[in-house]
Amino acid sequence: MSYILIPVILVLAALTVFSLVRGIVAFLKSTREDLESDGKTGASEMQLLQNKMMFNRIKFQGLTILAVVILFALSRPS
Repeated sequence: MSYILIPVILVLAALTVFSLVRGIVAFLKSTREDLESDGKTGASEMQLLQNKMMFNRIKFQGLTILAVVILFALSRPS
């Protein structure tokens, strides 16, 4: 079972990093758009993307932790 969980952990960790990077890029773009905007109200497209990516990061991070806990639970000697 650990042979399956280790690649799952690696994929989930990679998705976490990918979501984090996309969220940071969206944050930087939204900051630039906010500075150049003429005071429009509401969330911009980049701010919505940033929000979505940060939620994805939390989701993937939680799933990674869950997979690590399962791996540790299965690897304990009986």
